[in-house]
Amino acid sequence: MATCKLCGKYPVSRSLLICGDCIKNLSGPELEELILKTHKQSRYPLPATPPKESGGVTCFLCPNRCCIELGKRGFCGLKENRDNRLAVIAGDSRKGLVTWYHDPLPTNCVADWVCPAGSQSGYPDYSYTPNKECGYTNLAVFFGGCSFDCLFCQNRSYHAMAVEPSELHTPEELVDAITERTACLCFFGGDPSPQMPFALEVCRLAIRKKRGRILRLCWETNGNIHETFIDEMAELSLISGGCIKFDLKAINENLHRTLSGVSNKKTMDNFAYLAKFIPKRPDPPFLVASTLLVPGYVGVEEVAGIARFLAQLDPDIPYTLLAFFPHHFFRDLPLMSWKEAEQCRETALQVGLKRVRLGNVHLLK
Repeated sequence: MATCKLCGKYPVSRSLLICGDCIKNLSGPELEELILKTHKQSRYPLPATPPKESGGVTCFLCPNRCCIELGKRGFCGLKENRDNRLAVIAGDSRKGLVTWYHDPLPTNCVADWVCPAGSQSGYPDYSYTPNKECGYTNLAVFFGGCSFDCLFCQNRSYHAMAVEPSELHTPEELVDAITERTACLCFFGGDPSPQMPFALEVCRLAIRKKRGRILRLCWETNGNIHETFIDEMAELSLISGGCIKFDLKAINENLHRTLSGVSNKKTMDNFAYLAKFIPKRPDPPFLVASTLLVPGYVGVEEVAGIARFLAQLDPDIPYTLLAFFPHHFFRDLPLMSWKEAEQCRETALQVGLKRVRLGNVHLLK
């Protein structure tokens, strides 16, 4: 841990040496230099930021819109410029960079307190039991590659998968893993956003395979998804009883870009758009939000801004505040205190949200 070199605030990560409040006030070259320097180290050997090479090949599969020079790969590592043509290493409808496992229900999910697997919600149309779905499993699908580069990433193994893509599978292989005891299928990672054609093909095949049985289709994502895929993604979750979970990192653009390497604009726009689907299926909740509380960076002020944004869309949107665990470039930060976490929860309620929960409380000190 260190103190902020601009204001002296403590604690800050040695990877940045600037606190969240000071980052929000940076501009121009100073901000860009901080983002580039930090993410160049974090992202290596992939591009530090989404490439914008003049004369390169543009990828439109996520909002980063990488323009990739000859022989290079895009930000996610899964698209490449070969002979001035876009080559998809993984993520089209034929092959994905994924691993999967069966996770016994109820599981540690940001939506477990409101979803059919962990609560009374959705029974009997979307849940096998009136309470927790003990005895059933979630088919958890972990995507290699991500459209963000979060300095506090809790699932960093996605990066190694993207650097050397070897776990390539067809949609059929993944769907074959669905059993009679599979109650839900959840895409996470990394992130499904760079591989949406693959994920949607898996969903289509899974719906055919389930043959009238309950099989919820869920997403845990940074929300940086191309608008081409949003409607089908929403409809698949709606009809199956699944939910879409957005991890909202920060509300301030400077802070978000510094922490994740990418703007939050498309994420917020997509969330606002998806909120329009909520009345189509109020129960179980269709749209869920979460935020990781990061000491020195994401606290009361950021939570207030995010909660205000959510409340204006629908005050009943469930919002989970997750306790931080030191990892990746922020492994030198301390755990979040109970006091600050409770302040964040109370703030979210005060600005208008009705359903706010603290998650991973065993990590609070």
